[in-house]
Amino acid sequence: MKLTSMEGKPVPQATFRTRVDNQWRDMSSDSLFKGRTVVVFSLPGAYTPTCSSSHLPRYNELAPTFRENGVDEIICLSVNDAFVMDAWAKELGVENIRLIPDGNGDFTQGMGMLVDKSDLGFGKRSWRYSMLVKDGVITKMFIEPDKPGDPFEVSDADTMLRYINPEAKDPEFITVFTREGCPHCARAKALLKERNMVFEEIHTGMGTGISSRSIRAVSGRSTVPQVFIGGHHIGGADDLEKFLGK
Repeated sequence: MKLTSMEGKPVPQATFRTRVDNQWRDMSSDSLFKGRTVVVFSLPGAYTPTCSSSHLPRYNELAPTFRENGVDEIICLSVNDAFVMDAWAKELGVENIRLIPDGNGDFTQGMGMLVDKSDLGFGKRSWRYSMLVKDGVITKMFIEPDKPGDPFEVSDADTMLRYINPEAKDPEFITVFTREGCPHCARAKALLKERNMVFEEIHTGMGTGISSRSIRAVSGRSTVPQVFIGGHHIGGADDLEKFLGK
């Protein structure tokens, strides 16, 4: 199997059959890449283990940092149909990445990355790779080595980010434990939103499966909200206010 870099060449012209608001919408290569800086990572298939646990989630996590470093959009591409890609995005809670179906493999074939995965019952699929595209021209590719199985060594988000900016720092991930109807929780969330600090909210209480015992186990307290930033426990709304210097 010969995997050749296309650095310095334009992306292949293809039409992608996507679904938007339950309607078919065709998208061209030009509509995705012209006049923009785009990071693409392509993988063998939706729902497959490495793709679901590592490849896609890390790009989703680092998307804000990519944007800070001049990337307009991150695209995940796979030889799957639009229904599969949309369902996969919903299951993983993807917020920062556009998933593009290359159902017929036309774009992937044009990239020279269409490979035979018949031994796994997959048929023709994409080899795993990533690339940086500027105004429709491929400026950098990271292609996984030609090894048996599904190697995942160089097409990851961290490798691409280090290429774009070796000094780029990971975002500080924020988690807020809340409970429905809690005014202090609402205040904590408002404080974070004022600073444009993206956070993940974990609902607790009856029906959520997360009790006060779990909150105490991770924070040492049983009240909500409990805010964690970059792996550090900040505390409740008053603690967050002090932390932010309000």
